[in-house]
Amino acid sequence: MEVTLPLDKMSVEDKIRTMEAIWEDLCKKADSIPSPDWHKDVLQQRENQIKNGEDEFMDWNEAKKQIKDSLI
Repeated sequence: MEVTLPLDKMSVEDKIRTMEAIWEDLCKKADSIPSPDWHKDVLQQRENQIKNGEDEFMDWNEAKKQIKDSLI
């Protein structure tokens, strides 16, 4: 099924609400949506980086702040 949205006519708020509605619907079915194979590879790589001291965990609020600050 192909869905066409008038993206060029939608406000940013409308686009965000649309994305949130889609995300909410996907989350209801999360257990039935398989992860792509590359997800396992990325998670394994990140776990190895933590074990080898090449990376570290960061508090989620601090991570969000750093992301936000980098966009300003």
